[in-house]
Amino acid sequence: MNNSGKSRARESEHRSLDINLNLNVRSLDESATLAINEESGKLTREGRRIYRLGLGQSPFPVPEPVVAALREHAHEKDYLPVKGLPELRKAVADYHSRAEGIDCRPSDILIGPGSKELMFIVQLTYYGDLVIPTPSWVSYAPQAHIIGRNISWVPTRAENDWRLTPEELDRICSDDPTRPRIIILNYPSNPTGDSYTDEELRELAYVARKYRVVLLSDEIYGELHHSGEHTSIARYYPEGTIISAGLSKWAGAGGWRLGTFAFPPSLGWLRDAMAVVASETYTSTSAPIQFAAIPAFEGGPEIEAYLAGSRAVLRALGQHIHRQLVAAGLAVTTPSGGFYLFPDFHAHKDRLAARGIRDSQALCRKLLDEAGVAVLPGEAFGRPPEELTCRLAYVNFDGSAALAAARTLPSGTTPDEAFLRQYCGPTLEAIDEMSNWLARQAS
Repeated sequence: MNNSGKSRARESEHRSLDINLNLNVRSLDESATLAINEESGKLTREGRRIYRLGLGQSPFPVPEPVVAALREHAHEKDYLPVKGLPELRKAVADYHSRAEGIDCRPSDILIGPGSKELMFIVQLTYYGDLVIPTPSWVSYAPQAHIIGRNISWVPTRAENDWRLTPEELDRICSDDPTRPRIIILNYPSNPTGDSYTDEELRELAYVARKYRVVLLSDEIYGELHHSGEHTSIARYYPEGTIISAGLSKWAGAGGWRLGTFAFPPSLGWLRDAMAVVASETYTSTSAPIQFAAIPAFEGGPEIEAYLAGSRAVLRALGQHIHRQLVAAGLAVTTPSGGFYLFPDFHAHKDRLAARGIRDSQALCRKLLDEAGVAVLPGEAFGRPPEELTCRLAYVNFDGSAALAAARTLPSGTTPDEAFLRQYCGPTLEAIDEMSNWLARQAS
């Protein structure tokens, strides 16, 4: 083929790629979490009483030392280095070294405007399949779809509390052992609230090392492990694990948009490639936000007290809701971190079908219309449409008041139901409404 023919072929290939990417984007719906939040807001403005258990936004305020640092650095206006403010990269590296017992250096850290953006860029720069256990967070798969990456779904099972098993991971990797893959591991989990034991992490790490896959360990809820006992799989597979973290969940700063990736030295080439993409897209993360994040990752007594109070409230609230849902006949995993539950209505399948509720979308629509409870369908998290599952985020309460009250409790005291009714009332009312709605289906 002459040069002219090669040029035409390249142009044709580029046009085909552009068309495919355009189709990929046009075929997507709005993020399910954002859509339910907007729908809830619309109904509330119309005068409906809506319990907003759809969007997973921390109810707690940003810790005061972090807010104070933002005030102090609000004047910062210069572009910062693409990979992040050096002082912040050091604070993040020290945090991971301290928390996980791994050797993490400032040069291993990449700062971005939210972990969501970093997850998108890592898929863009690393050519390989994306392996996603389901149920999973709603944006992993759409991001891969936008880029055109192949997705390998790994359905997990309720009897395993929706956790990925080493056998399931081995099965998906053994089909083509040398194929490049990024495997998503998210824990404590969005949407189930469950986590992994140290032994389970060791076994998963063994399989990951066997196939030399890249593990993207999404640990954004790690500091919200209800017992404060989160362990990163990077302890057991340090050479192949990227740890994703940030401020949005444990520090209540979702709208601040600051995420972090910690890379092993062996994946430095990937970190650098992502920085190149960042330089041509978002340039750098907001300067005042980066300065403010330093005390968050440095920790200290005030941050620890903040976390202890947050965990105590979420632990008590999650366990109370779990008991109530089980009493209502739902199958649901006991939460161990974060602020989500993933109930399964299968035991009520026949009664719900008699009312035309045969999939998770219809289930959530009825709960919103008839009970005023906004939750997300299991289908949005990669589950089969006909499976009657949903995700609820138990965050519909005044986190500032709850956190302040929790700090006055004697050390080691668990908030009781009276505390929860007083400070987390709207969330418990939502669960009451859901239970009452379910009871009415039997009449």
